[in-house]
Formats: sequence, C-alpha cells, structure tokens
Amino acid sequence: MQQAAIYNYLSRFFSASGCALQADSHTGQLKVKLTEEMDQMLMNRPFYWHYIKQTGGIAETATLDFRTHTRGDQAELIYFGAPRLHQIFNVAEKMGTFIRLFQNLPEDAPAALEPWIGLNMKISYQCDLKRDRICSVGLQLINGTLIEGFEEMLSGLKLIPKMPDYLYTLSPLITVPSGIKRITAFIERELINEPTDWANEAGQRWLRDQALLDAFYEQQDTKPECYFQEKEALKEQYQPRISIQLINAGLFYLRSASFLPG
Repeated sequence: MQQAAIYNYLSRFFSASGCALQADSHTGQLKVKLTEEMDQMLMNRPFYWHYIKQTGGIAETATLDFRTHTRGDQAELIYFGAPRLHQIFNVAEKMGTFIRLFQNLPEDAPAALEPWIGLNMKISYQCDLKRDRICSVGLQLINGTLIEGFEEMLSGLKLIPKMPDYLYTLSPLITVPSGIKRITAFIERELINEPTDWANEAGQRWLRDQALLDAFYEQQDTKPECYFQEKEALKEQYQPRISIQLINAGLFYLRSASFLPG
C-alpha cells in the first residue's frame, strides 16, 4: 500500500506540474516527460539552461522513468528514503503546498459539488532506526465524512483546475482550519492505537547499551563529563518519537456520490 501511495503521489504531482505521463499502475511504471520548469528544478543542469538562454536554442527536456515495484531494472526505483523522492517533496514545497481542483463530470450529472479538504502527510517513526509512510486523509466540509487513502481515491477521478460551466459548488459548513484540526486529531488517535513493538524494541536496545556504558565507568565514583555526553547521545539515538510533516494539501470540489458507497 505504501508503494501504491507513492505511485499515486508521483502521478498527481507530475500531472499537476503539466508534465506528459505514460503511466501503468499495474506494474508501477511511470514515464515522465518534464516541462522546462520541472527540468530546471529536478535535473541539476544549470549550464545547459544558461546555454539555451544565451543562444536562444530550442530546449530538449529530460524524460524520467520511475518504478515503484521492485521487479525490473530499466527504471529508477522510488521508495521512502530514495533521494529522488526527497527531492520531489522539496520541489513540491517550493512550488506551493496548497491546490484547488474540481471534479469534471458529464453535463447530465447532478450539478452540485461538495467541498473536501485533503492532506498528504509524511509520518516518520524514529529511534536508532527510521521508517516513513505517507498518510492521505480527506474530510468533507459539509457533513464531516472522513476518508483514509484520499489520494488513492482522487487518482480515479478526473480533476481540473477550473470549475466546469455547468456545475456549482456548495458552501462549506466546516471551515478549512477546523477541518485540518479534525484530520490532525484523527491521525493522532490512530497513532496512539498503533502497535508499539518498534518503540519497545528500541527501548531494550537503549537499556543494553546504557548498561555497557555504566559498566565501563563503574569503577569511577565521580563520572567524567564524557560519561554524561555519551549517555545523552544514547538517549538521542534510541528514544522513540513520531513526527508528522505536511507534504501538501488541497481543497477539492467533488460529487461525493460518485465515489462514496451508497
């Protein structure tokens, strides 16, 4: 599911950036023809773009091949911790973390679109080891319906940046700041209820190394400063912690009946 979330994120990021895509969700393959802006932000070739600017030449932007499945070796494997994914997160932050999109429906469809707020966040589990995952949550701003896997759900809808002429939007009953608070509270409740095996195991490793440190200095009645520095370093290394970082967010106007059961 984690790799599927990464695939959906990449598809939406490059689509929103105006890049041309050849995508196959079944194999996790994604070929991207970059725009000039994306090429300059991702490919690190300033001399080429300086030359194009000085000569007035026609630029040839790069094409990137990604894969989110481990099988195959003809494309760059993207996973949490991959330098390329970290680079894309940084570019997304520079370009702006908030978007607004509208669902494009047939002209004979019901005309009203309901407002949704969607948040994509990176959750990091840190001790002496680290694990990241994407959490995508959407909240309808009229009745408070909440959906996990919101990014994946959006990938099945046709979204455009301008509202179609024959549709209109409903006014929210829940404000955007209140919606963000509700989503944040939901994620915090989920994290509290998750298994803590990883944290307990880190604590055991911490106790083991602390015992070794104490044994090394046990003959000294007055502990030197380096003992306390090493003790603090063990705490920094092993103490379990969870951090949540916003990747991006959006306001989406959708016909809820097109994707919600019932």
